[in-house]
Amino acid sequence: MSLTHYTIQQLETMLQKKEISAEELANLSLDQIKAVDEDVKAFLTVTEESAIKKAKQLDEQQNFDKKLSAIPGAIKDNIVTKGIATTAASNMLANFKDPLYDATVTEKLADADALMMGKVNLDEFAMGSSTETSHFKKTTNPWNTDYVPGGSSGGSAAAVAAGEVMFSLGTDTGGSIRQPASFCGIVGMKPTYGLVSRYGLVAFAPSFDQIGPLTRTVEDNARVLEVLGGHDERDATSSNRAIPAYTDALKEGIKGLRIAVPKQFIGDGVSEEVRESVRNALQMFELLGATWEEVSLPHLTYGDAAYYIIANGEASSSLARYDGVRYGKRSENGKDMIDMLKQSRKEGFGEEVKRRLLLGTTVLSGDFNEMYFRKAQQVRTLIANDFKVAFEKYDVIIGPTTPTSAFKFGELADPLTMYMNDMLTVPVNLAGLPALSVPSGYTEAGLPLGLQIIGKHFDEETIYRTAYAYEQATNHHKKRPTIGGANE
Repeated sequence: MSLTHYTIQQLETMLQKKEISAEELANLSLDQIKAVDEDVKAFLTVTEESAIKKAKQLDEQQNFDKKLSAIPGAIKDNIVTKGIATTAASNMLANFKDPLYDATVTEKLADADALMMGKVNLDEFAMGSSTETSHFKKTTNPWNTDYVPGGSSGGSAAAVAAGEVMFSLGTDTGGSIRQPASFCGIVGMKPTYGLVSRYGLVAFAPSFDQIGPLTRTVEDNARVLEVLGGHDERDATSSNRAIPAYTDALKEGIKGLRIAVPKQFIGDGVSEEVRESVRNALQMFELLGATWEEVSLPHLTYGDAAYYIIANGEASSSLARYDGVRYGKRSENGKDMIDMLKQSRKEGFGEEVKRRLLLGTTVLSGDFNEMYFRKAQQVRTLIANDFKVAFEKYDVIIGPTTPTSAFKFGELADPLTMYMNDMLTVPVNLAGLPALSVPSGYTEAGLPLGLQIIGKHFDEETIYRTAYAYEQATNHHKKRPTIGGANE
């Protein structure tokens, strides 16, 4: 039996009928981790003992009525877990072995009786698009281990794609859930900013950061978000809106749905294989009763530049606390206090983090603040207005998740080229909108492609309904990587 052949709802039914036990589910997950993670390298910490202990408790209670009861999952290692290492994949936090509290989403998963199998890898402090900047290891793509899984939630995506867990939590600051979901052939949702509490998330860029689920199917994804969402008084940006039962509306169909396709999403830099997958998807939506039109969102062209100025400026502020005194690794090589601070940050941060901090500090300083940071904020408003105008006429906006399929390790060595890999995802974060990546096909080389579905603020319900209709009409989500199960 393999986890890859089941949905969360199917496992829930099996648990209730006593066709499988919680301990058996935990062992299925652990066995797969032991079988493939030496190659996939998704996990930084495996919590085998606590997972088995909780599974046995659930079997004794024989109450599997909660939405994620006994379902194996994983958590990105920049989300705080009490008593379990939280490193953000950085040498700066390599010794942060025993956090004193749980993040809100960690608490919610525990309350839902999910089985946490461990913490998974990421780009250091979530700064990257390939999981190559992790201090500890480079996670691989289960479809082909010569290729990256995407980032920064590469470990989260790879663990699900490889069948190690049924779901995982990632974070999305500029595409870090959707891009790895696309590269690994799974479903990834970046919720509306404020829908899911950020309390307990190691901050990168607080006005962008959002936690969301990665799963193999749309229905599983909706089910996990129902657990994660909701108001949290400990997060000042948390919304008071009630969380709908997303799974209840999945099967309502999309007849009459109005789709916008920005020409900026299928222009220069987007591969022909990606364009073809979008065209095929639009044909399927037409068959399902939806209509679509090409539109122009003129300010999307400036999205990447605005995003990297604002996000890195916020990162400069967020990571200022890691000085070896208040937080993080303390260097033993400092000649005096000032030198100790310098050496601690030099030794604790990797090259990509340093690069972004230098850029962020610069754009916040002196005249550069007015020239760059404030201008970027104005562009952010223009991009948000572009989306607002489009949503006056259309229900969802659709395009590719990424301009290409996954690339090989080291292939995008130039930082600017790597940053462009996020050009289709960052506008959503700038506007605070919800967006989901769903599998939309495969390249000639057998690598997955993803379709991005963007919705109005707090309209995850329509996104899920759209994605579910497409998923059920295609077979893309049924294929599995060889390393994660049957190659079918």
